[in-house]
Amino acid sequence: MNRLIATAFVLGTVLGTVLGTVLGTLVSGANALPLAPGAPAPSSDVIAVAGGCGAGWHRGPYGGCRQNYANPAAHACPRGWYLGPYGRCRANGT
Repeated sequence: MNRLIATAFVLGTVLGTVLGTVLGTLVSGANALPLAPGAPAPSSDVIAVAGGCGAGWHRGPYGGCRQNYANPAAHACPRGWYLGPYGRCRANGT
């Protein structure tokens, strides 16, 4: 009895898989989408900006827009340097 049930289960599974594959192939061919149209030519009135923040800005760690670099006149030392002891500028790595 168990052998009969197992055979019926295997046959049902195989026939169901084959029938599903055949029907799926027939039905999916009727619903195929046409190819997408080509990309439109770029327009000269569109300005590409990084991250959508605009020139001189970038995305911060939480998604907000932040200025790329603060006012250079407001810094005591140039880029690549830091304020060391006694208020003197020292190169990074020293």
